[in-house]
Amino acid sequence: MNCTECKDLLVAHLEGLLDESQEQAVLEHLGQCKACQAELAGLQTLQHRLVHNGKALAQTDLENNVMNRIIREQNVRLKAAEQASAGLAIRRLIMKSPISKLVIAAAVIVVAIVSLQFLGGPAAYAIEQTITANHSVRYLHIKLPHGDQDEPKEFWIACDENGQVQSVRIQIPEWASQDDGAKTVTWNQGIAKVWFHRKNSFLICRDETVQKWVLNMVQNSDPRDAVERLSEAEKQGKLTLDIQQPADKTQPIIVTAMYPADGKSPARQEVFHVDPATKLVTMIEYYREDAEGKLVYVGRQENYDYNVPIASEIFVLDDEVPANVIRVDQVAEAPGLPQGTMTDQQVVVACVREFWEAIKAQDYAKAGMMFGGIPAEKMQQWFGRMKVVSIVSIGEPTPHPNPGVGGFVVPCTVEIENPDGTKFTREFPRIAVRQVDREFHPDRWNIHGGI
Repeated sequence: MNCTECKDLLVAHLEGLLDESQEQAVLEHLGQCKACQAELAGLQTLQHRLVHNGKALAQTDLENNVMNRIIREQNVRLKAAEQASAGLAIRRLIMKSPISKLVIAAAVIVVAIVSLQFLGGPAAYAIEQTITANHSVRYLHIKLPHGDQDEPKEFWIACDENGQVQSVRIQIPEWASQDDGAKTVTWNQGIAKVWFHRKNSFLICRDETVQKWVLNMVQNSDPRDAVERLSEAEKQGKLTLDIQQPADKTQPIIVTAMYPADGKSPARQEVFHVDPATKLVTMIEYYREDAEGKLVYVGRQENYDYNVPIASEIFVLDDEVPANVIRVDQVAEAPGLPQGTMTDQQVVVACVREFWEAIKAQDYAKAGMMFGGIPAEKMQQWFGRMKVVSIVSIGEPTPHPNPGVGGFVVPCTVEIENPDGTKFTREFPRIAVRQVDREFHPDRWNIHGGI
């Protein structure tokens, strides 16, 4: 055990929350480390000070009176919560450990001294008392299982010292991406690399959406951020918070956040499992209200290797990708057509026209740039046998039916000549055109499907 690990466990050691193996490891480290001995002495001094101050201010049985008041206040809130939650079983257990109890008592005593009302909020809870700055996420391995699927979604995350996402690796199995198929994604400093296994293609692009998506998961998994976020949301009336701390110290602390229906979405529930010794979020379960008003389990997030350094090689994808994949590098050269003064509808029509004119002229490099940056040799392989004579028509663009995809769908008809000289027309009713990148290249549009 090193100093960081030991210091993370010292409060749990004082509160008697460690299992036998953890307790033995802490004692062995303390026996030979003066720095951690000093840290423990400081915590013991704080404990004694709280006891002394609590007794001095209480004079008689004020501590017990305060705790009884907390319990009464919580009972009132629990009854209201039970009525609002339509029969959900809700119960809240107050911590029993001496340090936590005195910290709660001291806090409420101070409130009483300055003549403030007792304010509502989540029950005083070990995470709020024992968490330290070095519990913030630096490394995290997350799994998102789904139903009876054998392979979960999987994430490896490295953050900098400020908690900002620095590097990410995402493994998306086939079941989770029916359109694209299985894919592996790495993200480093704004550059995303995506290996589409089924499509045998490798995309390099600038993308901040991965960072934002993963940062949300990191914040949900960081005990400090999770508690602050849930507490603030409860104060704003956005959710009802329930905390259950089992008497069995081997069982997780359960923090349940219940979100009521808001007219836009049904009621939902997030259940955080917190390790009683480390105070880290180990799992989050997600529930959503169905058409019958019942909360139904929809999935979970499992957290592994919290702050265990991850080898940097795992965030390097290039060496894993086979040599024969289609490589599309949108960072080296931005694909698509610049919008300029054209409207969105005008530029998507122009993209389609530029693409077919390039195919007609057998300019496969230009056609590839209109089609997401696909290399010229691959475009020739796909379209080299198609002799386009003319563009018959380009219809009115309509918004893409999937809002998550964005952009437009453009119908088009072209005239093609057969090897024997005969001609025929072919319709392409759903050519999909969108911005190359909404953040880095919002002024450029390209075709991304439908041909």
